[in-house]
Amino acid sequence: MAYKTKYKPENAQKYVGNTNNIICRSLWERKFCKYLDNNENVIRWSSEEIKIPYLSTIDNSVHFYYPDFVFEAKKDDKVLTYMVEIKPEKQTKKPKLRKNKKTYLQESIQFEINTCKWKAASEYCKKNGWIFKILTEKEIFK
Repeated sequence: MAYKTKYKPENAQKYVGNTNNIICRSLWERKFCKYLDNNENVIRWSSEEIKIPYLSTIDNSVHFYYPDFVFEAKKDDKVLTYMVEIKPEKQTKKPKLRKNKKTYLQESIQFEINTCKWKAASEYCKKNGWIFKILTEKEIFK
């Protein structure tokens, strides 16, 4: 069963969007919500509030991607905007062929879809002067 909870921010004034609808789809996302909410350098943040169209190479159709987080933060007397996707590291790499071909096929399709989403997100960020990052357990649990 998938993990899914709602997050209630302590600093609601920093959140852009509906504070009653912040969905955490993993413990990692919940931890990141808490980080954004309580970090004094974070000016404002949102979760799954931006809709980015992307072309899927799987079905050659346009779909929509809702990045996990967008936030503005002070860094070295500048304000930078970040778009962040949180994923397990294994989902950020092309799957290796395995004996269970059904699992391999599912993982390959998901990786291809993610790649299309991340390409669209990178282009969106580049166009807007933002920074796109994919965070894995390695970065979240430093």
